[in-house]
Amino acid sequence: MSIDILMPALSPTMEEGTLAKWLIKEGDKVKSGDLIAEIETDKATMEVEAIDDGVIGKILVNDGQESIKVNSPIAILLLEGETLSDVNQVEVASPNKKAKEENKINDKTSSNILYETLTNVPNVVEDKKLNRTENSRVFASPLAKRIAKQRDIDISSIKGSGPNGRILKIDLEEFDTKKSTFLDQKDLSLDDFEIVKNSAMRKTIAERLVKSKTEAPHFYLSLDCNIDELLKVRALINLKSNEVYKISVNDMIIKAVSASLIKVPKANASWENDNTRFFKNTDISVAVAIDGGLITPILKDVQSKGLIEISDDMKKLANKAKDGKLSPEEYIGGSFSISNLGMYGIKEFSAVINPPQGCILAVGSGEKRPVVADNQIIVATIMTVTLSCDHRVVDGAVGAEFLSEFKNFIENPSLMLL
Repeated sequence: MSIDILMPALSPTMEEGTLAKWLIKEGDKVKSGDLIAEIETDKATMEVEAIDDGVIGKILVNDGQESIKVNSPIAILLLEGETLSDVNQVEVASPNKKAKEENKINDKTSSNILYETLTNVPNVVEDKKLNRTENSRVFASPLAKRIAKQRDIDISSIKGSGPNGRILKIDLEEFDTKKSTFLDQKDLSLDDFEIVKNSAMRKTIAERLVKSKTEAPHFYLSLDCNIDELLKVRALINLKSNEVYKISVNDMIIKAVSASLIKVPKANASWENDNTRFFKNTDISVAVAIDGGLITPILKDVQSKGLIEISDDMKKLANKAKDGKLSPEEYIGGSFSISNLGMYGIKEFSAVINPPQGCILAVGSGEKRPVVADNQIIVATIMTVTLSCDHRVVDGAVGAEFLSEFKNFIENPSLMLL
């Protein structure tokens, strides 16, 4: 009996995927475990294996086909001795045909709505009739008339919201707002913008961020760290490596976060409605910008790794993320997140928590600032960090204690090398 090859669920959150590319063709013999296709999920591109021995009898979806629901048939595998004529022909509608038609209609509708909005502004009537003749009296309050005169507005073109159509102050204010928003753009054509379909990754990011900000009560704690000593230690480590490896500031931040979580385990937690999970290992999710979005590959068991291993693992994960080759276990989970925008010169920012984790640390750039040390003003390299906490999981005192430990490790980097 033939076997339907189904669109697999490659992650717990996956509901649909894109068949990026077939690695086989109809008539090919395959064995269990052979790679047959590449599937794009909301997070990465992954290879799919054959589940049994047989012959590819029919391919039901084309390369690049989008919005294929999980468990939808994508091909038919013929077992030994079978031919395609032996199989009941099953009409499989293109999983994304309807979606494409809907998107086409929606795109057209959206464009028309925008065009109509830009060319048909409420309360602005070009023929100036408004249920009265050109020479008829305009009913308006004295204040509305004065405002119209001051702003050089043709009051006869305003539709009043007062009794019997009387024009009020608020009508003038609304007219000004709509005029500046729409009329100044009335010459905008549909060629002046582009509508880009949101990718599965973009949709997932949007859903998770909205969920995080609406469900998790965020609070924020910021702290300045002097990183001059850290920069000296880093330079010395890299100098002695003979270019065999190169430790980054981010590698040392990851190590400092892990060491701080060991000191303050209550910050290494996640929310689960009926329970709070406290992690024994420090599995650090690190935000990596990729084409079309953001992903957080996980450095696992950081507490047991040295800087060189952290650096090597981070480079490998970042490269796999940018190539879309991360496996689910490499980005699903984690106990704490780091988002570092320091390389872009961002002084400080607040990051959105990566649910169900309890915290995320936002790291800004190191910059020269005047500081007071021993009652003297000196110049030091200061890095501002901001801890976003889910108040359901982490209390203010716990967050403050974590940042205090982090600052100590950053300003005394030899402590995390012991």
